[in-house]
Amino acid sequence: ILGCWGLISASGASGTQNQVQHTAGGPWELLRRHKRSWVWNQFFVLEEYTGEEPLYVGKLHSDVDKGDGKVKYVLSGEGSTSIFTIDENTGDIHATKRLDREEQAYYTLQAQAVDRLTNIPVEPRSEFVVKVQDINDNEPKFLDGPYMAGVPEMSALGTTVVQVAATDADDPTYGNSARVVYSIISGQPYFSVDPKTGVVRTALPNMDREVKDQYVLVIQAKDMVGQMGGLSGTTSVTVTLTDVNDNPPRFSRKNYQYMVLESLPVASVVARVKALDNDIGPNAEMEYRIMEDGPGVFNITTDEDTQEGVIILQKPLDFETKNSFNLRIEATNRNIDPAFVHLGSFSDTTSVKVTVEDVNEPPVFSTQLGKMVVSEDARVGISIGRVSAHDPDSSNSAIRYSIDRNTDLERFFNVDALSGVISTAKPLDREVNSVHNLTILAMESHDPTQVGKGFAVITVLDINDNPPVFAIEYETLLCENAAPGQVIQTISAVDKDEPPSGHRFYFALPPSVAGNSNFTLRDNKDNTASIVTKRGGFRRREQVLYRLPVLIVDSGSPALSSTNTLSVSVCDCDSDGVAQSCGAVAYTLPAGLSTGALVAILGCIITLLGKNNRDLLLLMIALRLNQLSSKRLPMKSRDKVFIPQHSQKNSLMHW
Repeated sequence: ILGCWGLISASGASGTQNQVQHTAGGPWELLRRHKRSWVWNQFFVLEEYTGEEPLYVGKLHSDVDKGDGKVKYVLSGEGSTSIFTIDENTGDIHATKRLDREEQAYYTLQAQAVDRLTNIPVEPRSEFVVKVQDINDNEPKFLDGPYMAGVPEMSALGTTVVQVAATDADDPTYGNSARVVYSIISGQPYFSVDPKTGVVRTALPNMDREVKDQYVLVIQAKDMVGQMGGLSGTTSVTVTLTDVNDNPPRFSRKNYQYMVLESLPVASVVARVKALDNDIGPNAEMEYRIMEDGPGVFNITTDEDTQEGVIILQKPLDFETKNSFNLRIEATNRNIDPAFVHLGSFSDTTSVKVTVEDVNEPPVFSTQLGKMVVSEDARVGISIGRVSAHDPDSSNSAIRYSIDRNTDLERFFNVDALSGVISTAKPLDREVNSVHNLTILAMESHDPTQVGKGFAVITVLDINDNPPVFAIEYETLLCENAAPGQVIQTISAVDKDEPPSGHRFYFALPPSVAGNSNFTLRDNKDNTASIVTKRGGFRRREQVLYRLPVLIVDSGSPALSSTNTLSVSVCDCDSDGVAQSCGAVAYTLPAGLSTGALVAILGCIITLLGKNNRDLLLLMIALRLNQLSSKRLPMKSRDKVFIPQHSQKNSLMHW
């Protein structure tokens, strides 16, 4: 039977005690398993061996080995060449290097017995384990340290602050090398630490942040359950007492005095007051309010950056009315903690006296905006209205008035310097300017630098002084084939006046043309009228243009009227009534006669004719030239037809 064992004591060159323990089942185990040649057991080697000689680990032996040197022992596996060696003759195993359990806790090796000559195994390969036995060579370490923690001030005794934790690299399953206990080295009597859990707690009740707001603790962790010879490590814990609202606000003074000018603009800052609070952050935020005398005239708000109470003017000050104010200001914590209301009121009050200083103020108008009306036909010099201003100071200086001419460049108005009466200085025309915005200046007689401003809005009332006229310049076309009773134009009117109830226009033909045989007028009763033909058979050869006078009357009082002339051009139209050409018709000349020949012949005729007949001849020439250039003119070109003025007059019908 082959066995492998480690001895409790072994002889070696150094004579030192062997550090290997054997866990075999004893000789009974060896006898019971006699069919196997190898019996492997686990070896234990103490770490950190510092002897000068190799450390004896154990011995391998096979019952095949008769001691004659024919069997050779071979070792392989983890560290078989660098750490562990075997005597191939005796099977003795040694460790040649210092072992560290924290680097590697065990090694798995393989052993084999072979024939020395042939290297043929005489035993099957088998494994065994060399386990490195722990010693206490690592101190506890706080891997998460140093620690930062906070706990509210005024906390009760035993309030948890933070939990610290130390780790020990030694074997926790063997002995007490990795079993640590905690203790507090620095930080008593304010804090304590649980020896087993590392939980840090307050050791005194009601610690005050305003007295001391930070503590630095030193916590120790010691292995071997804290026994003598154990290793230890430390860490620091910085504990900050966080603020709670346990301090009320307090004004440093019970009375404040400020002076302001009565001319101070509204929304200006009058004064700043501040209640002090030993707390910080939201616990020191304030709300201020005015309790007496000031509400309405003053307001107070909180400056969020400084927590000051800012007193702001809400209404204009008047020294002559009231020259001092006694304000009662209250400051209250915005965020009151119910847990501390038993400590007392979290508010305080102070008095603020605001004294108003007199200043020389400019005149003040009794009404800032004076609305006046005047008819546009008002005569020059008529009184329109009156403005009034007074000196608000106790001196009550006399006032002189004037108009800011930048607001009345054309000088339509005057103002009496002493009475403030505004009157017209020039004729007015509502159609040119219906509203005048005047700035009236009021100046103190004793101090001309004090000038007040008032405003007068003068509205010019309309009168019926403009007659109605055509709304547009109408271009009326009449087809030669127009039938009797046909509407050829609808007209409307405009009037620059603005009657209160709106315009109402009346249309008619003047009596002089009311009985003409060509056209009539129909009033549509809606401020429009229709021009209607009375006959058909209009011919351009007979007359190319008609001028129809139209009488328009407005509804003003008194009523105004005007006569407007409507021009009607006779046109050649297609079957749909669309005008193709308008104006005079050209005369037909003998065919085959060229333009050049015509001009030569007519030149001779002009020489022979007298001056009285030349006009008629020139008209005929113009018409022929026009026909030759374009047999039919398009609509867009009809206005370009050349008609001599004298000829046009001869073709008009006068009504």
